[in-house]
Amino acid sequence: MPQLSLHSPVGDLTVTEEDGKIISLDWGWVPAEWQSATPLLEGARDQLNRYFDGEIGDFDLPLDPPGTEFQKKVWAEMRKIPAGRTKSYGEIAKLLQSAAQPVGTACGANPIPILIPCHRILAAGGKIGGYSGDGGVETKIALLRLEKALPAAQQSFDI
Repeated sequence: MPQLSLHSPVGDLTVTEEDGKIISLDWGWVPAEWQSATPLLEGARDQLNRYFDGEIGDFDLPLDPPGTEFQKKVWAEMRKIPAGRTKSYGEIAKLLQSAAQPVGTACGANPIPILIPCHRILAAGGKIGGYSGDGGVETKIALLRLEKALPAAQQSFDI
């Protein structure tokens, strides 16, 4: 499977493609001999760089995350949340006629973080909740700040 790594403000990232679609985004850098600069992966790298530079907020890439049907429904709802906005686990659960805990579990299993913006999902009462990406909650807060989805005066969160 073709992979391409890039540097970002939240750490090195590697994007993986299969059958013309992005299937994962992982923290870390793969060796050069494992990397392949396909047009899709170069486009993903370019969009991620533009995102981190504040030029774009949302992504236009073909994604095919492996997961259960329920997880895919949760991830589809996450993709509907525009940059600069957030929803709660409960709000997503209500849309899917589910409970908040399975939504949180699906968020934690998201194989394409950032591109599928699980960082835009907050716990009840605006609490930050968790984040399974490298750096944990600090990375989630950094992404939300990048998107201006947090009030500037808000310096701390109940986790």
